[in-house]
Amino acid sequence: MGRLIATYLVGLVFGGGIILSGMSNPAKVLNFFDFAGTWDPSLLFVMGTALVVTFVGYRLVLARPAPLFEARFSLPSSRVIDRRLVLGSATFGIGWGLSGFCPGGLLPVISTLDANVLWFTGAMALGIVLARGTIRLLDTGRARTA
Repeated sequence: MGRLIATYLVGLVFGGGIILSGMSNPAKVLNFFDFAGTWDPSLLFVMGTALVVTFVGYRLVLARPAPLFEARFSLPSSRVIDRRLVLGSATFGIGWGLSGFCPGGLLPVISTLDANVLWFTGAMALGIVLARGTIRLLDTGRARTA
């Protein structure tokens, strides 16, 4: 029960932060990329603040012997920057730049049932399915040639 409450509270703080910062509004995000027009630097401040909070948070949390609701920390084991990471990051960035939505900013506004939100949600879900299918095909092809 404690884990569920903690998860709810973290989600509430995250969603509240997204809404308070205006990052749930795709126009605000898109204006950040419009250097020649209605440039809005507020996304820079939101991201900078997130980096500082994350840096401090990781230092405090990882100083503990274990998380509160797990036996051990679950951290990435690989530090390799490979093609999948670069292509995935580029795809995320292009989608974010074109739509103004990222998955985190989408969650607090999905209940509005706005057509743009629903289109983006569908496109994102389709992209996830296609990416997973492509990865499976590539991995199968590599297994046959090995």
